[in-house]
Amino acid sequence: MITTIDGLPPALAASVSPEEHAYVADIQRRGMLPFAVTPHFASLARPEKNDPIRRQFFPDPREAAFDPFALDDPLGENCYRAAPHLIHQYRNRALLLAARTCAGYCRHCFRRVWLTNAEPRPEGLSLFNQTVHEVNLQGPLDYLAEHGEIQEVLISGGDPLTLDNACLDSLFRGLRQVRPGIVLRVCTRMPITEPERFDSETIALLACFYPLKLAVHINHPQELSDPSRTALAVCVQAGIPVYVQTVLLRGINDDPRLLADLFGECLDMGMFPYYLFQMDLARGTAHFRVPLKEGIALYRELGALISGPGLPVYALDLPGGGGKIRLHEKSITGEAHTARGAAYSLQDTGGREWYYPVN
Repeated sequence: MITTIDGLPPALAASVSPEEHAYVADIQRRGMLPFAVTPHFASLARPEKNDPIRRQFFPDPREAAFDPFALDDPLGENCYRAAPHLIHQYRNRALLLAARTCAGYCRHCFRRVWLTNAEPRPEGLSLFNQTVHEVNLQGPLDYLAEHGEIQEVLISGGDPLTLDNACLDSLFRGLRQVRPGIVLRVCTRMPITEPERFDSETIALLACFYPLKLAVHINHPQELSDPSRTALAVCVQAGIPVYVQTVLLRGINDDPRLLADLFGECLDMGMFPYYLFQMDLARGTAHFRVPLKEGIALYRELGALISGPGLPVYALDLPGGGGKIRLHEKSITGEAHTARGAAYSLQDTGGREWYYPVN
């Protein structure tokens, strides 16, 4: 992992401004979401400040700007914590936070508080030599055993593929012992940030726990490097379903033609474009946020360029725990002037009102 500016490729290191240098030092001093990137992902970036890869991993001083709508827990996951590390918000599925490490840190991360509260990894410890010692699985396993309505477990974090294969095997076996046949959905960015993770041993491990699927976070066509394409193709060929999740990011992928190209490529590779997410209201991410009405207009244009299985659902997790809704022209039911500022009114599936900022 690259964790210093000097560790970046020379052209990237030379592009770092004095303000960026100072901000990287500041977040290290204050224990905020760290600067860390894999050599592979850094190699995909160009030195220009608006490069879509550079912007996703390199800390931006705008993260420090005040955002009145920002939340430490933007999805309200703590409201649905059923056991340590287990979130049960939707009837038929639960979320297990199995890792507190990623192969690099996306600056638009919505779980940055979860990650920055993690115990630091000892210097020199391999990225893939993690253990699940900090995750007491007994509570989650007991809960799953008692709740037969849960048909699927989303395994996330952090990135669960930062756990080594022995840990993953133990984790998957534990889940299947209490609930044989339960679907495992592994949420990961690893095929993009560290495609070498997908060696023959890892592929065999994932394939033997069918029904298991990967939910892979891909934001831009530039991320589909040759090594990433190979890793994803091997998964598909092994019979592991791959679902693509994308976050709509201002100045990075807020272009319907670019997204149509991305989703078309994913579909051609045998993957399923699944969700296009409107930004969650995490602290330090407002500069990535596409205004909601602009996002809805963009999605309408996207639907004219790509349709059917190539068009993901445009969705938003209502801020603070309202759950996931599909976004379309009729999603906005009004506009309110709240104590935090101007906001759109949105309704959850039960008709309760929630607010999302106008800008």
